[in-house]
Amino acid sequence: MRSADLLTIARVLLAILVAYLVIIKFDPIVSILLFAIALAMDGLDGFAALHQISNGRIGFLEYMRYVRGRMNKKESEILKEYKLKVGSAYPYGPRMDVAGDRIIEYTLWALFTFLHVLPLFVIILIIARHSFADAFMAAKGTSSRLKTRFARIVYGSNASRAGINIMKFVTFSYLILVYVLGYPILIGYVLAAMLVAYILARGAAEINEALHG
Repeated sequence: MRSADLLTIARVLLAILVAYLVIIKFDPIVSILLFAIALAMDGLDGFAALHQISNGRIGFLEYMRYVRGRMNKKESEILKEYKLKVGSAYPYGPRMDVAGDRIIEYTLWALFTFLHVLPLFVIILIIARHSFADAFMAAKGTSSRLKTRFARIVYGSNASRAGINIMKFVTFSYLILVYVLGYPILIGYVLAAMLVAYILARGAAEINEALHG
């Protein structure tokens, strides 16, 4: 099994551990810290896949420069070429990564629905969004080569990826504080609404890409 896939499995297990700690009302700082690590590992599995396919020629700092978009044109093209090789050599790899993302996200939405922090319709909306978007993108093949401008900006850009992870961290971290420490739920509703809107926009970009890309 690839190291990238092992990282995906590890972050899924970490998210499940976070859910358990929240249920038993363990120290919320620990839960939030572990959740932050799980989110950070999402970027590490991409590095691990590129590092393996390049036989160790891609360093972490070079990869981070690529992620931030601060590389010269030649360096960027080299890493993009390796990224395409990853998709060719391990066609299940990107889907494995997406599956890990979905399990983590569903775990947290289900957790706060089960704990009566969020209403049921929220997770139903999220599941419907992911189901349709994933089905359309699976029919297309992969999201690694986006053609439409809408998808590149709203879904595929580094800013969009960073933004969704930041929103997930802030929202779910605050909801942990709501359940464990009794923080005001109204702020949690606002954050959850913003996150759902962001997720729906990215889903619309995926479906548009599958239809028109």
